[in-house]
Amino acid sequence: MQGYLLRPDKPPALKPGPYVTISCKEPGHHRCIFMVAGTHQARIRPPAVAGTFYPASPDVLAASVRDYLAAAEAEQPTSRQVGIPPRAIVVPHAGYIYSGPVAARAYARIVAGRDRYRRVLLLGPSHHVWFRGLALPAGEAFSTPLGRVALDAGLGRKLETLPFVIRNDAPHAREHSLEVQLPFLQCTLGDRCTLTPLVVGDARPAEVAAVIEAAWDPDTLVVISTDLSHYHDWATARRLDAATARAIEALEPESIGSEQACGFLPLNGLLSVAREQGGRIRRLDLRNSGDTAGPRGQVVGYGAWRLD
Repeated sequence: MQGYLLRPDKPPALKPGPYVTISCKEPGHHRCIFMVAGTHQARIRPPAVAGTFYPASPDVLAASVRDYLAAAEAEQPTSRQVGIPPRAIVVPHAGYIYSGPVAARAYARIVAGRDRYRRVLLLGPSHHVWFRGLALPAGEAFSTPLGRVALDAGLGRKLETLPFVIRNDAPHAREHSLEVQLPFLQCTLGDRCTLTPLVVGDARPAEVAAVIEAAWDPDTLVVISTDLSHYHDWATARRLDAATARAIEALEPESIGSEQACGFLPLNGLLSVAREQGGRIRRLDLRNSGDTAGPRGQVVGYGAWRLD
C-alpha cells in the first residue's frame, strides 16, 4: 500500500484507486489526511484435490493427461465426421486412475475445436455444501498445477441476472467435480478459453437448462461433470449404467435421478436443452472403476458422451 500526506497548501497528484482516509493533526496544528491506496490482488481458487485425485507435480500431471488422451485416440480414432467439434460433452469426475481413461474419450474429441471454442461452461454437482440454485465463484481464476484458468467475467455477469444463480465461493472451495476437469481442458484447449464454472446445488432441471441456454453458442463448449451408479457390485453397476446410458441417448431426463448419476441435475439440464434443440448425444465410453483400476465388489460407474 502507498500513503499520501495531504495538505491544503500542497495537494498531491493521486492515481485512481480505492483509498482509506485518516484525519489527524500535524505538529503546528495543521490539518492533514493520510490516504492509503488499496492494491488489487486477484482472487484465485487454489487446487483442492491435487495430489489426491490427480498428480500434484506439473510435469507428471501433464504427462498423465497426454497419455490418457493418446490412448483414447488410439482406441477410438477421430474420423472425419467425429472430428467435428461437439457442442457439449459429459465426463466423469473420479480420481484419474479410475475415471481418467473414460474422461479422455470425450476430451480427445474437443481438440478439433481448439481454434473455435472461446469459453467453457462447466457444471457439476455439489458434494460438500447444500445450497439453493447454482453457484458462481466470486474470484477471477482457478488454478491447477498446470497454471491459471481465467474466469469469464462477462458471462458470469450475464448468468448472475438469473434469479437462481448466486455468487458463493463456499461450494467451490473443496469441490472436485469441477476441478478435475481443468487439467484436461488445459491440455486440450490451452489458454485460449475462459471458464465459467458453476456448482449445481438444489436446482430444477429447467433452471440448469436456462443457464446452459444463456451461454449456448458455437464458441462455447458445455462440459457436464457426473459419475454414474455408486457402490454396487460390478455386474449390477453394468446393468444400471447401461439403462442410464440408454436414457441419456434417448434424451430422457425424467428417467435419471440421484441413483443413476450423482450429477443428475446438471446432466438433466443438458438433456432438456438437447431435446429442445434437436441435438444428438453419442456414447464414447461406458465403464466402471472395476474395469479401470479398482476391485469389483463395489464400483462407481463412468460414462463419456458428446452432444452435437
